[in-house]
Amino acid sequence: MLVIAQVLAGLGALVHVYIFVLESFAWNTPRGRATFATTPEQAASSADLAYNQGFYNLFLAVTSATGILLLSVGNTGPGAALVFAGSGSMVLAAVVLLTRNRAMSRAAAVQGVAPLLAVVALTLALVG
Repeated sequence: MLVIAQVLAGLGALVHVYIFVLESFAWNTPRGRATFATTPEQAASSADLAYNQGFYNLFLAVTSATGILLLSVGNTGPGAALVFAGSGSMVLAAVVLLTRNRAMSRAAAVQGVAPLLAVVALTLALVG
């Protein structure tokens, strides 16, 4: 179950790295605007906020990835804490997105399902 948790946390981290790239570097591109359903004007006026938000997503990914690495070398306590912090924050961000705008349910699922399953799998691995 621990390996499953690590794989799921890794998938969540990869999604958040992709979101980082979109928000921090591709926000004003056609791909970035299509992903976030913004007009060129909206994208231009929110680029600074998106750049900052992208780094938040990167930091969540790095937190989870560090936890995965620590778990893989046997440092269970610190590794689990970091996976719970990173993946748990990803789940909570998805919940915030969903509760703010139900039309964003697909985006919330993309960003939150793998981390949620990682948290569940990690919990089962630690208590089992």
